[in-house]
Amino acid sequence: MLNKILPHKAITIKALLDFKKTPFNILMFSVTVGLLAMFLIGAINYFIHGHHAYGVSREHPWGLLIAMYIFFVVSSTGLCIISSLGHVFKFKSFEFIGKRAIFGAIITIISGFAVIGLEIGHPLRMAIYNTISPGITSAIWGMGVLYSIYLGLIVMEFILLSRDDHKWAKFFGLGGLLVGIAAHSNLGAVFGFLVGRPLANGVFYPIYFILSAMITGCYLLFLMYGYKYRMNFDDDKEIFLKHLARLLGLLLAIMLFFEFWRFLTLIYGDVPERAETALHILKSPNFLIGELLLGIVIPFVIILYSKAEAIHKIIWASLGGMIGIFFMRYDLIKDTLMYPMQTLKKVEYQLAPTLINYSPTWTEWFIALGAIGITLAMYYIGENFFFLDPKENDDYFDHYQDIK
Repeated sequence: MLNKILPHKAITIKALLDFKKTPFNILMFSVTVGLLAMFLIGAINYFIHGHHAYGVSREHPWGLLIAMYIFFVVSSTGLCIISSLGHVFKFKSFEFIGKRAIFGAIITIISGFAVIGLEIGHPLRMAIYNTISPGITSAIWGMGVLYSIYLGLIVMEFILLSRDDHKWAKFFGLGGLLVGIAAHSNLGAVFGFLVGRPLANGVFYPIYFILSAMITGCYLLFLMYGYKYRMNFDDDKEIFLKHLARLLGLLLAIMLFFEFWRFLTLIYGDVPERAETALHILKSPNFLIGELLLGIVIPFVIILYSKAEAIHKIIWASLGGMIGIFFMRYDLIKDTLMYPMQTLKKVEYQLAPTLINYSPTWTEWFIALGAIGITLAMYYIGENFFFLDPKENDDYFDHYQDIK
């Protein structure tokens, strides 16, 4: 019955555990199981102690789990956008990635929902009151609603792609793309609307989130195909990865441009709170090594120097790039709330403000890293049970040829 709705391979425990016992595969299996155990332990500790298990406070109410939620939904939107270049906009060398990229988009947003579900306190209550008393003027409400619709659209897109129904898959793919972009820019607006936080307030983040999502999608596709084919690519994969590298190089160049003007406008005029916080960020290792060096500069230099030909080096740089993307999300949360809010005292003396120091607890780290284990486990299940590549149960690609 299920096979008529969503074509799949034989679903058995034997098939699930049947993988080549190479050292790398055993390592990945062990890491995944370990991360899942960490998520379970962290979740249990949260259920016992509530938000007291986290390092957040009234002064710094957002923490690592919000950062990881953003990390996952950025990854999902990025994969959706890049996949749409093929089966929606018909860029020939991108067409065959559709099912794999969309499946990646599904599992990353589910992982994001798992993380945020352990941060907001009452996810079931949220779902009920989002429906019966919607806060239409709230950017967070809009983000939640749009991402729920987005998940439904990309699930339908994956089902239709798996059923070789590319006409309707294109329709749902376009819908998922538009709603995903709307949801993601709305997520950026959650920060842009923070009028009490001069560091974040403004139009930058709704646009920046879309750009960083596309970069994240490129990094993930390099890692997915590097792992899938063990760095040994045939001609059509080689062409696709070179095209993807050129696209990534362009996006990274735009990101560098964005970052230059972001910090120039933050520092210019020495506006209290905004300039002080920006100068502190520019001196931090998280930004210099994590965001700038790993997340942008190293991949960009490799692409530029090799003219997008050094695919193996770019794949390794993409691993560092994803670490850089994590720092972008973590710093976004930490830096935005770093400067303390001040009371409006006119007569009574108050001490000069000092920057707030937030550190995640072990529970937050266990849940955050454990969510990566959820993604890896779901990806492995998808790889074993579904047809993620063209020419697997898919007549559409029987006569498929890439542009050489």
